[in-house]
Amino acid sequence: MATWWHEARLTAVLTAVQETGAARLLDLGCGAGDLMLPLLDLAGVGRIVGLDLDAAALTRCRARLAAHPRGRLAEVRQASMTDPHPDLAGFDCACLVETIEHLPLKALPAMEDAVFRTMRPRHVVMTTPNAEFNDLLGVPRTRFRRPDHHFEWTRSQFRAWAEGVALRRGYGVALRDIAGAHPDLGGASQMAVFERA
Repeated sequence: MATWWHEARLTAVLTAVQETGAARLLDLGCGAGDLMLPLLDLAGVGRIVGLDLDAAALTRCRARLAAHPRGRLAEVRQASMTDPHPDLAGFDCACLVETIEHLPLKALPAMEDAVFRTMRPRHVVMTTPNAEFNDLLGVPRTRFRRPDHHFEWTRSQFRAWAEGVALRRGYGVALRDIAGAHPDLGGASQMAVFERA
């Protein structure tokens, strides 16, 4: 069952993608297709490629795409976002929705290199949990929201990392709270929208 913040996060990402005007999209960590299907409903979208390592999730994703009227525009691959994919270079926008926290911290440089150097899309829309919001979700401070998370960042930690990526890779970046708007703790998630300089 989807949580309210999952739905709010998808809505925020779809809005951000629409604002970029992207027609060719990457969904890195596409899972069962929760983002791919509504992306197909956006006017002007002509191609989507999704990557994920989870074979069972990809099977569900393929079945959902097969039932979608525009599903022929989408392709999914069992592959890692930390590996370079030169054939996926030059897309308009890459989306990484609640995926980076599933990587060990030591794998982030490889992901950064694959996405921002090899694939190098014009825009990157990325979300990750906001650790500051966990108190409001009843998540004890001694653990993460999910057992398969390797880290969860505060807004200042995410900002520092995202601004470092932007500086190193020749992108601008804008950050915003999403999925809620607590005056002190922000949203359940946080989003960075990178634009290639």
